[in-house]
Amino acid sequence: MAFCKDPKLATADDFFFAGLHNARAVTNAVGSNVTAVNNPPHTHPRATEILVLQEGTLFVGFVSSNGDGNRLFTKTLNKGDAFVFPEGLIHFQFNVGRSPAVAFAALSSQNPGVITIANTVFGSNPPINPNVLSRAFQLDPKVVIDLQNKF
Repeated sequence: MAFCKDPKLATADDFFFAGLHNARAVTNAVGSNVTAVNNPPHTHPRATEILVLQEGTLFVGFVSSNGDGNRLFTKTLNKGDAFVFPEGLIHFQFNVGRSPAVAFAALSSQNPGVITIANTVFGSNPPINPNVLSRAFQLDPKVVIDLQNKF
């Protein structure tokens, strides 16, 4: 499987995107919108990510691995700040300001992958047995079923 376009077929339009200055509607349940150029907890299994905030205020963070005690690292970013999310670690960005936030993310791989944690766990097809998830998350199975129904 090839991840990149054949270089002989590339044009300038393959490297260009117009319209980032236009705000887009945020109507999904997690309150985010990614322009094709996710901010609930997610991971990129094959890439480190750097996020640079151009506008607004974001609360960002990541959780270290199990071997490192699952430590939470967080920071509130303001215009011009940058934050690095290490490869494979669960991380998030959350707008805590009173206006839209604009950030640019870059990843260290052309094929970083993305696993959105809640969608993956509670939205699998077919669903994971609620008893498995209720034990893993120490929740009542009815709560798990309710979460699965949201996805």
